Order: sequence, then structure tokens, then C-alpha cells
Amino acid sequence: MIAYLPLHKINALYDAELREVVGRVLDSGWYLKGEATRQFERDYAEYIGTRHCIGCGNGLDALMLILRAYIELDVMHEGDEIIVPANTYIASILAITECRLKPVLVEPSLDTLQIDDALIEQAINPRTRAVMIVHLYGRCAYTAHISELCKNYGLKLIEDNAQAHGCLYKGTHTGALGDAAGHSFYPGKNLGALGDAGAVTTNDEALAAVVRSLGNYGSSRKYVFDYLGRNSRMDELQAAVLCVKLKHLDADNLRRKEIAARYEREVSNDLVRIRLEGNENTSRASLESRDSVHHIFPIFCERRDDLQKYLLDNGVETQIHYPIPPHKQHCYAEWNHLSLPITELIHTQELSIPCHQALNDAEIDQVVEFLNAFR
Repeated sequence: MIAYLPLHKINALYDAELREVVGRVLDSGWYLKGEATRQFERDYAEYIGTRHCIGCGNGLDALMLILRAYIELDVMHEGDEIIVPANTYIASILAITECRLKPVLVEPSLDTLQIDDALIEQAINPRTRAVMIVHLYGRCAYTAHISELCKNYGLKLIEDNAQAHGCLYKGTHTGALGDAAGHSFYPGKNLGALGDAGAVTTNDEALAAVVRSLGNYGSSRKYVFDYLGRNSRMDELQAAVLCVKLKHLDADNLRRKEIAARYEREVSNDLVRIRLEGNENTSRASLESRDSVHHIFPIFCERRDDLQKYLLDNGVETQIHYPIPPHKQHCYAEWNHLSLPITELIHTQELSIPCHQALNDAEIDQVVEFLNAFR
């Protein structure tokens, strides 16, 4: 079986280093808000290119803390609107509704699968406070046009960087392109912990201070509570693990790019598409926004379920990202009537094939062979 994402094999690549730092944390007797977390925050801020990095419990919390901080800073208020891609993972949207803000779903472009920057302006109204871009699949969603719109309308630009650690836009890392960014270090991410962990990056000192306080019960000093906060802290074990993996991130991403390049060159089957091409006039997104660190390598097939079964029968495990779009989920029943055809097309045809740094050339050969043989 060629596993979709064998975390034990991936972590084995750094086995000695991981065991050393985990042992060091265990021996220290200090497991929260210690030196390992401070070290990771310094290292990751430097890597991303921001002045501040605040560790937290997970990626969903990271986005929620950003929005809560903007509310506490009187930038946003209950009922304000946040523009967000319709085809994102539901966590992006949960963060908005949890803060009693209103998500406004905008369709993606078929050529990039990222939010269509040509559709954003028509979704802006006097209640709009931010655009949340999601670097889905590890691809850069940022465009100069989105930045210009945010500046012209006085909107915050928030990045959901959960899937794009190490991705670049003209030499700047995603996570440093907007006003603030949320990061997830879920074990399956390109930069993955051994459990849940997340972070916020920003250059905004006031925002960083409020985010840090909110994630620590609303406290900036022990037993003094300025806000109605929550418990969302990165623990020392996860921070130590992430410090190790961060050193290998660029090399790991390079391997993912090599694998993706092979798929793009070698998969040749009229029933299997590497990309869903759109009309070039429907989006202003340019080639410069297409950088990817291939957190997910999606392919598309009208007979997606048959293809997934065929691959599994031949020993290739795959995943679907994601089978049901957010606006068709029961938890957002008020949106179930919406018709978002591009989002629905993606969710009906998408299939994710193995693409990770522990995948070897022989396994890539097999994946390509079976994809090309599918009838």
C-alpha cells in the first residue's frame, strides 16, 4: 500500500533530532510557556518575515484570536462581514461565525482554485471589514489586486496559512503578506507538530499583544484579566518538535515540488486532469500567484469515486479535499439553498494523491502508472 500520508515515515526522517528535543523538554520539567515556545516563536517569525509570532493551540484558534483581537481593538463589531473563499476548509468559516461575524462566500477561479480576485469588489459593502484569503492546497492565494482592494476600501487582509508553510509571493512568505495570518501545525501539515498547535503572525504590535493575552485566558499579567479570553497555548513539546522540523521545511517543500513536477509531466489520461482550467478573462490572478508548496496535490475526474476505488484496489491511498462544501453542510443549513457552481464542481471532482517528502521514486512511478491506466 502506498499510503496517502504516512506520518510515521515522515517523522522517521528526523527521528534522532525529535527524540533529543522531546527528552530535553521532559527533563526540563517545564511544559508550557517556556523557552522552547519562545524559541519557536522567534524562529518562525524570522522565517515568515514578521515582527511577531504568537503560538496558540491550533489553526482554528489562530484565526479566531485574530478576529477577536480586532473586535477588542474596535476594528470589527458583531455582524460585520468577512469575505472568504467558498471552497475553503470549514475552519476558515467557523472562525468567522464563532466571533459573531458574517462570512461572505466568494467563488474561486477555475484556473487557480483560489478566491477569484475579480469577484471580490462586488461583494464589498459598508459592513465589510476584511478579506480572508486561504492559501488552499499550499498555493499562494494573494494577488496585488486583492491588496489594492483592501487598501482602497480600508479592509484588513487576513491570511489563512494553514496549508502553505514556506510558500512565497515574489520573495515574501505567505503569512507576511497581509495584516495578520493564522497558521496550523496539525501533524499532517507541511510543518507539522506531533499534536495540535497553531500560531498567529503579524507586524501589528497592538494586535499581537491582544492575541497573546486572549490566548492566555485574557491575561497579560498573572491573575489580571483584561479580556474574556480562552486557553489556547502551544505546549513546549510541540514547540520543540516544530523548531526541529522548521530547519527542514524548505528542503521538504523542494521534494514536494519535485514530485508535483513529475505528476504534471507524466500523468497523461483524458479522464484525469491535473488542473481545472478556466477562461483567462474570468480572473486577474496571474502566474506569479501560482507558487505552491504542494500541501495537497489535487487531481480532477468526473468519475472521481470510481477513480478513488480503482487506485485503492491497486494499493494507492487517496483523500478527498473536500467531499462536501461548507455551504452544503448541516451546520450552515441557512446556506444550503445557495448555488456556487465552481465550488461545487471542485468538491465533486477533486481527489488528492500522495505528495510528501517520504515518497520515493518507485512509488511515484506506480501512482503515475495507475493514473494513466485508468479507464
